[in-house]
Amino acid sequence: MSQQAQQMLDRHRETLDQAVEAITTRGFWSPYPENLKKYPEEAVKGAPQRFEALLKQPFSLVKAPAVAGQVGAEVSPYGFELGVTYDQPEQAGLIKAMQAAMPAWRDAGAEARVGVCLEVLARLNAMSPDLAQAVMHTSGQAPMMAFQAGGPHAQDRGLEAVAYAWQAMSRVPATAKWVKPQGKHDPLVLDKRYHIVPRGISLVVSCSTFPTWNTYPGLLASLATGNPVILKPHPGAILPLAMTARVAQEVLEEAGFDPCLVSLVPDSAEAPVAKQLALDPAVKLIDFTGSSAFGDWLIDNARQARVFAEKAGINSVIIDSVDNLKAVAQNLAFTLSLYSGQMCTTTQAIYVPKGGIETAEGPLSFDEVAAALARAVETFLSDNDRACAVLGALQSPATAARIDECRGLGEILLDSEPREHAQFPGARVHTPLLLKVDASQRDAYGEERFGPISFVIATDSTDHSIQLAREVIGEKGAITLGAYTTDDEVAERFETLAIEVAVPLSLNLDGGVFVNQSAAFSDFHATGGNPAANASLSDQTFVTPRFVVVQSRRHGQPE
Repeated sequence: MSQQAQQMLDRHRETLDQAVEAITTRGFWSPYPENLKKYPEEAVKGAPQRFEALLKQPFSLVKAPAVAGQVGAEVSPYGFELGVTYDQPEQAGLIKAMQAAMPAWRDAGAEARVGVCLEVLARLNAMSPDLAQAVMHTSGQAPMMAFQAGGPHAQDRGLEAVAYAWQAMSRVPATAKWVKPQGKHDPLVLDKRYHIVPRGISLVVSCSTFPTWNTYPGLLASLATGNPVILKPHPGAILPLAMTARVAQEVLEEAGFDPCLVSLVPDSAEAPVAKQLALDPAVKLIDFTGSSAFGDWLIDNARQARVFAEKAGINSVIIDSVDNLKAVAQNLAFTLSLYSGQMCTTTQAIYVPKGGIETAEGPLSFDEVAAALARAVETFLSDNDRACAVLGALQSPATAARIDECRGLGEILLDSEPREHAQFPGARVHTPLLLKVDASQRDAYGEERFGPISFVIATDSTDHSIQLAREVIGEKGAITLGAYTTDDEVAERFETLAIEVAVPLSLNLDGGVFVNQSAAFSDFHATGGNPAANASLSDQTFVTPRFVVVQSRRHGQPE
């Protein structure tokens, strides 16, 4: 191991040990503060100015082999062009350079690779205020969410993947002496060696809404296990991954490795390159977050690669009975409003019996429950400054158009409206659209409607709600399932439903925890057990397919 890599591992060894402990105990833990006050004041206050210094000019990496051209047409959802351009490497030259760099990275060993990954994460954490600016103005996330989800929470997920990789690799000994007794004869003795061997080049195809959070797990899991990584950002959200790639390249070079082990391949909406990259025979691993159509295409066509895909789904909430409807409605109002419903965990389908529900204050009709939900969202967003701080901006104009298209799918309980952002007058800000539909209108609620669009669905009973959720999730998948009941027997049926459709269950949340939030080191994000995702962030199966163990053996002498 290089001296520099050893120093990196030593510097972060305590963090690594604590991360491995955290994925075992599953309690709360994070080494990366989510409170801005924990970061140097200059780093926080100077972030907007440093972001502006990146605009309207080329972005440079440490190394970009064989440049084919420049791309870059990012437009902030808050209403201005970034004007940043990026080198686009020539594919064949890049693949050749990454293949040439792989043997040294492979042979460096797990300790060196993990040390480098830990140093990359530490440096990314230190620049979280800067990353927040880039995430905000590419994804449309509001400032605090861009900082937390784009910075420390994304880094948590990356570290979680490194911890699983380290745990898996460290369980394989470098050598072993095999001695088999032979009775009166001398024992059979073999000296064995075991090698962690990476699969090949890893391609990470990133999304526009969570460019770092959904990228870091695949990036770090592949890098730690010895695989070079191509980062292919969404054309609308290149900057956060360009900043990430530059940090990774700087650390790799300092540790004595080829910087191109992490490379950026940006493209444009007019000339996409993801399919071309995905079909390259050298690409053996693909991480993808995005539409079901492209995720399915990757799985069906990139047969030479192991594809880890997070796709679309119908996240659901079932309401059977509640103690306090006001608290439940307030909790769901935040869930439906946060980042304008552009989270892969946001609830779309809310099942309520048409005969109403029981509460601690007595029975309430379906219409009263639906009205309470609509009123809670409206009240929560009544203060425009608070609304903008929660909603953020719609990343794509297509999402705003989708709101208009969906108005006719049901009876409008709460209409979506544009909001004026005090700091960014051109921001694309829209409040949620809440629709009332009958259970028979599955064409409306049974398809993902990405964005701030949700349905309150009138069912025949809680049994009917469970049946519908089972069918819809079984067909389309889901990443979150919420449920409310005051009946222990019904709660167990919800638990059974969650197991059967392989979706994490959040039961009776009515306080400061929300169904669309996911905590690294404790919550498994997706399960890999339904059509919404074929992998989980993170577990052992997310990491172990990224390497194989190759052994050699020869005659030895007994000790």
